[in-house]
Amino acid sequence: MLEEIAIEDLGVIRSARVPLSAGLTVITGETGAGKTMVLTGLGLLMGGKADPGSIRPGASRAVVEGRLDLARHPEVVGRVDDAGGSVDDDGTVVVLRTVASGRSRAHLGGRGVPQGVLAEVADELVTVHGQSDQLRLRTPAKQREALDRFAGTEHAEVLAAYRAAWSERAGLQAEIDDLTSRAAERAREAELLRLGLAEVERVDPQPGEDAELTALTARLGNAEALRQAAQQAHDAVVGLDMETEGSAVHALEQAKRSLDAVAESDPALAEQAGRLAEAAYVITDVATELSGYVADLQADPAALETAHQRLAELGALTRSYGETIDDVLQWASDAGLRLLDLDDGDERVTAMRDRVTELDARLVDLAARVTAGRRTASDRLAEVVTTELAGLAMSGARLQVDVGEADPGPSGADQVVFLLEPHPGAPARPLGKGASGGELSRVMLAVEVALATAGEDTVLPTFVFDEVDAGVGGRAAVEVGRRLARLARSTQVVVVTHLAQVAAFADTHLVVTKATEGDDVTTVTGVHEVAEDERVRELARMLSGQDDSATARQHALELLESSAVGR
Repeated sequence: MLEEIAIEDLGVIRSARVPLSAGLTVITGETGAGKTMVLTGLGLLMGGKADPGSIRPGASRAVVEGRLDLARHPEVVGRVDDAGGSVDDDGTVVVLRTVASGRSRAHLGGRGVPQGVLAEVADELVTVHGQSDQLRLRTPAKQREALDRFAGTEHAEVLAAYRAAWSERAGLQAEIDDLTSRAAERAREAELLRLGLAEVERVDPQPGEDAELTALTARLGNAEALRQAAQQAHDAVVGLDMETEGSAVHALEQAKRSLDAVAESDPALAEQAGRLAEAAYVITDVATELSGYVADLQADPAALETAHQRLAELGALTRSYGETIDDVLQWASDAGLRLLDLDDGDERVTAMRDRVTELDARLVDLAARVTAGRRTASDRLAEVVTTELAGLAMSGARLQVDVGEADPGPSGADQVVFLLEPHPGAPARPLGKGASGGELSRVMLAVEVALATAGEDTVLPTFVFDEVDAGVGGRAAVEVGRRLARLARSTQVVVVTHLAQVAAFADTHLVVTKATEGDDVTTVTGVHEVAEDERVRELARMLSGQDDSATARQHALELLESSAVGR
């Protein structure tokens, strides 16, 4: 709901803050005081077109700021997040609109957004009914949604089942179309996979085999150099034998014997003698390993050639299917699974077509039940709205809810159209055509009251009515006020009115006042809430044009008392 609107330099409004509460809020004031500018400001917040001509004379720009409570609208919270805006911890978001001579700017939750984003948010939160405003139920699709809501819970369950079946069928058909349209492409892919897998199977690579062969070819290709290096290292360590003077082992033994001779005199030297013994053991082991290496290492041209040939075979695989043999083996595993999927395509298409046939039969049955529910509800909705219209000074007017055939779609096989017959004998025409602004607002009030009182737990938008009381008075005006109050039990309602009979039903009463200031006698407007005696004076002014008339004040008190009882 709307919590408040702040307006600066818009039309005759220099600065005004408009508090908005739950329930029914009425805005009143003398003609020309600026009530229209309040609605203009609201329209700007809701993504309406900006007109630089609406900027107050002498000002460089107009600013409208509003705060919206999104506690019951999680889908709108998501839209704010998508736009980059932030919702406050209390579940509210600030909307800002600036109008300048160049271009207007819009901000949502502290982030600049296109004007269209505000319009998207407004579509979920606020609907305005007035002579020049679009209707919430302006399209057959919206009218169908309204009828479905009016039809009740059981109908909603059938419709949900239909939509689920439709969605499943659409998904299956899309997959079938994809499989059949790409049959040749899938066949080519399968053939390439078979060829690749056959090549891998023929070569039969082993994990890590390429790395092992690379190491082997390096060793066999440099056998003589490796043998000489190992022999030289062996001779340097042990010489001809381990006692050869000048060998590393001999030197270590000599050093150890020197320390052993005095080890009893100093434990530190005994420890070092032990370490020399360990070093001698390690070098002896190295010498043994080097001797074995030299003995085993022989040049083997045949083995080297075999290794090169095997590497060439493996290289053909790595050039096509992966950088290493391990990569090639992984490709072969994935390719086998993909080939199974491709080969299974025909069977899956057959199974999916069988399921589509089942769903087609189910959709026919569900669509018939949805249509039956809508037709039953259409008669009830038309009756309820027609009764409401009679109490709104539109006696003889009838609403028709036409449920006609349409091509099957995600919401059924019906086209729903709301038609208004303004008086007996007149042709029924779609809503929004052939009715005055005041009549149209009353028709929409009747429709919204009928939908709001249908007994469904549905989150409704904030309703703004302008000219809803145009052309009515007396008892009909009281009935307009009563129905607005009834609608306000379910959601926030804001009404601009000039009738005291309507204003008397308000939970919150705001008055727009005008005054002059400055040497150039500039007109400025303010907005304030009235209550108790101040509200009685405003109602008296609306009744007689004089707020100090005792008769008018008495009538105003009577209106307040009767409205409190008539709710």
